[in-house]
Amino acid sequence: MSTTKIIGMLLILAGVLGLIYGGFSYTKETHTAKLGPLELKVQEKETVVVPVIVSAGAIALGVFLIVGGRNK
Repeated sequence: MSTTKIIGMLLILAGVLGLIYGGFSYTKETHTAKLGPLELKVQEKETVVVPVIVSAGAIALGVFLIVGGRNK
């Protein structure tokens, strides 16, 4: 299997996951304070939204790489 087909499959997978989930969340630690034995942490939850057009574009590019990347 060529590298082009593998990249095409990964793009299709990423595009489908983007369409299904619409984005992802992660926790970011912003501040930490240590006062003797006491430790305080502030964590913020960040959300990244994946636009539908980006997901559809990834699927289209993946299909193009798989179909257009055929060897003669």
